[in-house]
Amino acid sequence: MSEQQGQSSTGARTGVVESDSRDKTRKVVIEFQSRHPKYGKYIGRRTVLHVHDENNESHTGDVVEVVPCRPVSKTKSWTISRIVDKRSDAM
Repeated sequence: MSEQQGQSSTGARTGVVESDSRDKTRKVVIEFQSRHPKYGKYIGRRTVLHVHDENNESHTGDVVEVVPCRPVSKTKSWTISRIVDKRSDAM
């Protein structure tokens, strides 16, 4: 079986950091396309994840890889494993 784009066998996904306003928490958006069941047109969809970033290393616009973990809080059950591409301006 082939792996889907953006998801590996370990459950890791790749997304873009949308918000870094909270301490040790990032909002990561994973965009994908799915086919409409009746009409067959491809529709853009997105999944928004609240992700734990222990060292506040990522910033808005960065491409990151996230992996599932035990729940850190009510909404956070993912953590950043690595920063794939630094696209934000370092201040």
